[in-house]
Amino acid sequence: MAILIAESGSSKTDWRFVGNNGGITQIKTIGFNPYYQDEESIFNEINLNVAPKITEKIDSIFYYGTGITNIEKAKIIENALKRVFSEALITVKDDLIAAARALCLNETGIACILGTGSNSCLFDGEKIVAQVPSLGFWLGDEGSGGYLGKELIKRYIRQELPPEIHQKFVSRYGQLERTEILDKAYKQPFPNRYFSSFSKFLFDHRTQPYIYQLVYDAFLLFFEKNVLKYENYESNKVHFTGSIAFYYSDILKKAAKKHNITIGVIMESPIAGLALYHKTN
Repeated sequence: MAILIAESGSSKTDWRFVGNNGGITQIKTIGFNPYYQDEESIFNEINLNVAPKITEKIDSIFYYGTGITNIEKAKIIENALKRVFSEALITVKDDLIAAARALCLNETGIACILGTGSNSCLFDGEKIVAQVPSLGFWLGDEGSGGYLGKELIKRYIRQELPPEIHQKFVSRYGQLERTEILDKAYKQPFPNRYFSSFSKFLFDHRTQPYIYQLVYDAFLLFFEKNVLKYENYESNKVHFTGSIAFYYSDILKKAAKKHNITIGVIMESPIAGLALYHKTN
């Protein structure tokens, strides 16, 4: 049976095509979020950049993505996929179940996402049994790239950055105007992507005590608002997927240690774990 697996965040989508002979083809496209994109734009991207690379008839598609919060949003993705792969059986799930399956496989654990956004759940090896509600970019996403970038920009605008770091920021990005930033935040699409892009500056200067503390505090807040709310969290391994968790893993582990949290798997993307999950289930 030939299957196509997709794992989509707001910034990028990782695809794995598993052919009848077990061979795997890797594909990358832009990220999809049905809150910001319509069916037509999603269809165009899949038709242009995914379909030409598929060499066999697809039997099943397993799509996991951000923004899949209800049936209406799932239908936007499903309809776009159906227009390209009309004969395939299509399953659309949110990115949290993707993280849980990829990180925990068939075991109990706490699965967390720390990428452009953030999320978490308690997984019993088969299904999600508890979840702290995700409040999205403006009201939540603690510890994420969007959150880190937002914290950096707020401190830049308010002249709160240490002089040395402020100068390095200006040398890299120029003198960003408050009106320009507010336009990106409130009028332009994908504000989470925009603010998350500044997390790269934090990563490049993470050895600076001020930057280190900013990131460390953001991770402590993520644990407090998410992981610590799960019953018996200290007896479960806490797994992570996402670029922020992966590249800041040293700081993340130190923040976890403060709360007696046992860190399990940390992977940049869940797509490899998903491919393994679907091949074995």
